Amino acid sequence: MRVILSDFLRALGQLGDRRFRRVLGLGLALTAALLVAVYVAFLAVLQVVTPETVDIPLVGPVSGIDTLLSWGSLLFMIGLSVFLMVPVAALFTGLFLDEVAQAVEDRHYQDLPPVPRLPLGDALIDSLNFFGVLIAVNAVAFMLAAFAGPFVPAVFWAVNGYLLGREYFTLAAMRRVGRQGARELRARHPLTIWLAGVLMAAPLSLPVVNLLVPILGAATFTHLFHRLRARDPSSP
Repeated sequence: MRVILSDFLRALGQLGDRRFRRVLGLGLALTAALLVAVYVAFLAVLQVVTPETVDIPLVGPVSGIDTLLSWGSLLFMIGLSVFLMVPVAALFTGLFLDEVAQAVEDRHYQDLPPVPRLPLGDALIDSLNFFGVLIAVNAVAFMLAAFAGPFVPAVFWAVNGYLLGREYFTLAAMRRVGRQGARELRARHPLTIWLAGVLMAAPLSLPVVNLLVPILGAATFTHLFHRLRARDPSSP
C-alpha cells in the first residue's frame, strides 16, 4: 500500500501541470456547455407546449404559468446538475486522459519511446466505457445503501475499487502494451490494482474533489503500470 500511496502522491504533485489543468478545464467547460444546451432546449420546448393562460375551475384564467414552469425547471436543472456533473465531466475528461498519461511520462519516464496518439474514435469508446463504469458505481452504491447499513462506505469502496482499478489500469497500460497486454498484466496483479482503485474510489463522495478523480486516477495508474511492468519479467 505504501508504494501505491507513493504513486498517488507523485500524481498529486503534478496537479499543477499545464496539461493537467487543460484537461480539467476542457472537461468542465464541455460539461457546463452541455448542461446549458440541454436546459435551453428544454426551455424552448416548454415555451412551445405551455399555454400563456390556463383556465382553472372556480378561479378562471390564470396567466404566468409558463414563467412559473421556467423558473421551476431552472431550479430542477440546477439540482440535477449536482448529480450529473461528476459522471458527465468524467465522460468529457476521459477524451483527454491520454494527454495526462503523456504528461506523466514526459516528466518521470523520459527515456520511453513515443507512442502514437490514440485515435479520437478509440478515445471516445474508452471515455464511454469509463462513463458507464461511473454510472454503474453510483447505481451499485444506491442499491447497496438499502442493505449494507453501516457497511455502505466499505462496500462502496470495495466494489468501485475493482471497477475503477480495472478501467484506469487498462487506460494506462494499453498505450504501451495494447489491450491484450494490459489485460494479461492486470490479471497478474489484481490485488495491487484493486487497492489502487479503492484509493481512487474514496474521494468520489467528496464534492469538488471528485472532479479531480479522473485526472489523478490516470496519472496514478500510469505510475503504477510502469512500476508493475518493470518488475514483471513476463510483461511485454
